[in-house]
Amino acid sequence: MDYKQFPAVAIVILNWNGEKYLAQFLPSDISHSTNCTIYVVDNNSTDNSVQYVQEHFPAVKLMQHQQNLGFCEGYNQALRQIKAEYYVLLNSDVEVTANWINPLLTLMQSQPAMAACQPKVKSYHQRSYFEYAGAGGGFLDRLGYPFCRGRLFQSIEKDEGQYNDTIPVFWASGACLLVRAAAYHQMAGVEPAFFAHMEEIDLCWRLQNHGYQIWYCGQSEIYHVGGGTLPTSNPRKTFLNFRNGLALLYKNFSGKNFYLILFTRILLDWMAAIKFLVGGQPADGAAVLRAHVAIWRNRSYWQKKRSEQKLVKKANPRGLYSGSIVFDYFIGQKRNFRELNSAKFSTR
Repeated sequence: MDYKQFPAVAIVILNWNGEKYLAQFLPSDISHSTNCTIYVVDNNSTDNSVQYVQEHFPAVKLMQHQQNLGFCEGYNQALRQIKAEYYVLLNSDVEVTANWINPLLTLMQSQPAMAACQPKVKSYHQRSYFEYAGAGGGFLDRLGYPFCRGRLFQSIEKDEGQYNDTIPVFWASGACLLVRAAAYHQMAGVEPAFFAHMEEIDLCWRLQNHGYQIWYCGQSEIYHVGGGTLPTSNPRKTFLNFRNGLALLYKNFSGKNFYLILFTRILLDWMAAIKFLVGGQPADGAAVLRAHVAIWRNRSYWQKKRSEQKLVKKANPRGLYSGSIVFDYFIGQKRNFRELNSAKFSTR
């Protein structure tokens, strides 16, 4: 299918019980996104989201799912029906800024091999600081742990212009992700079994395996509330992050010492569970264990997915870090991206 025949940009906002965010951020989405078609895809909300959009934003195209399909399948099913050359997957709790879309589009159009890119993601509540979900572009360490420029675990950097550049990265943030429609559908969208969380990292990994590039654009800036659907500290979120993090590694990693790396990840996850328990968060500790049980129970599915990825002739991905971010952060006490060994990052 030639996606260039369709309207250039569709901004697609997946919503579940987010009426307050729609009221807060849709006006800026509309005013700062000229020549773009804006969609709100409702995941069977039980609040007044649908009626609110219909009454206050009649120009916004509204799509409704009959059940809560989660982030992944909610987007997949909607985007199969939306015809555009480019999609922007935009969280409902994001405030865009003036001229945010043009630098992203200019970058995308200048790089034919690029499949996806993200803007600078900053905190809505602490506006001079980066935000957890994407910050200054995403990377992946040798154990499959994701991290960002501007954010290592819970250490968040102040934006002082240090990441105003434009560079290739390993993954781009799902809070605001510009992606070529053709590439998205070539990958069959985001992994539906993830439901939510880390789906953009998996998508970017698969895109890179197929020879595409992922980029960060520091000339575009947005502000993200974060935790709009699930708060930062939530056992359900802990479950999804640990389950999807292990599945992400299992289905996509094909390098040397795979089983040693997988065993190390499982061991570190158990250490995290113990830390939760000792720290008075037993529900989060139990969520880690349930995540591992869920992987085991669904192992035939993940084995199939791994087999499919093994058939792909792998490109050399950018944005891989040959060190361990866990070791560097907790043992080496490195709290800033620029303190990491730059020689350990893949650039081609």
